[in-house]
Amino acid sequence: MAEPGSREVEHEITVEAPARTVYRLIAEVENWPRIFPPTIYVDHLSRGEREERIRIWATANGEAKNWTSHRTLDPDALRVTFRQEVSAPPVAAMGGSWIIEALSETSSRIRLLHDYRAVDDDPAGLAWIEQAVDRNSRAELASLKTTVELAHADTELTFSFEDTVRIAGAAKDVYDFINEADRWPERLPHVARVGFTEETPGLQTLEMDTRARDGSTHTTKSYRVTFAPRRIAYKQVTLPALMTLHTGIWTFAEDGDGVAATSQHTVVLNAGNIEAVLGPEATVADAREYVRGALSTNSRATLEHAKAYAEARR
Repeated sequence: MAEPGSREVEHEITVEAPARTVYRLIAEVENWPRIFPPTIYVDHLSRGEREERIRIWATANGEAKNWTSHRTLDPDALRVTFRQEVSAPPVAAMGGSWIIEALSETSSRIRLLHDYRAVDDDPAGLAWIEQAVDRNSRAELASLKTTVELAHADTELTFSFEDTVRIAGAAKDVYDFINEADRWPERLPHVARVGFTEETPGLQTLEMDTRARDGSTHTTKSYRVTFAPRRIAYKQVTLPALMTLHTGIWTFAEDGDGVAATSQHTVVLNAGNIEAVLGPEATVADAREYVRGALSTNSRATLEHAKAYAEARR
């Protein structure tokens, strides 16, 4: 229920996909960084059959924010209700619903409702929230439409992979090496420059110039969410030409023999740029191999340097 003095707004879009398929995508928050451009990472704090608490990291008007939400899932009514438990200023309260309506067996309407209130009912804060909600809602619905309607298209464009290095050391030391990205130019030969900020503890902005095997450099920008000393999740928002999406997670699993340090990547290829980057004869399979090779080379190099760092500290 909306709080007194709050604003209410609704956005909607029609998609060519069955209503239950759309509901499932919205209900499964693990996929949100892949399907919603503003979402960086989502973590479950608790979950039941129809109730859950989640923590969301996302951008709003170009700023990285995080908040905790309570969600109620209603698969019968095809409705997901959400309410922020801890909001990020200037938001004082935020809630709403996803409502999926079947128009036919193959098409549906998605309605996204929000109600919100600004801290101290500040007009400037209210205007900021209104702009952020409008921009994010439009982006989320457009992206959801694209994701749903392309779900049965060329599945080769989306793929995931991981690299693991065994380290005879402590998880904390491996975590520290990956976490301290501001020191990467002095620690990693393939990193030429880093711009690093962490204004909110555990939420980092990382801009990096990386050297490729041919000596060229390319710039990427990522938001990172840290969970010391177990994992660091990230989403690239400035991407090389061959990718439309790149998310990843560094994980550090300690056992009796040391640490299994893993770099996991999920990628969506930009099919329209394959010819320009790799030549007129290049295929999707060629692009997959190229991108995986480039990402894996850098990840393994980083993990090998983290291994040397951690093992030297035993």
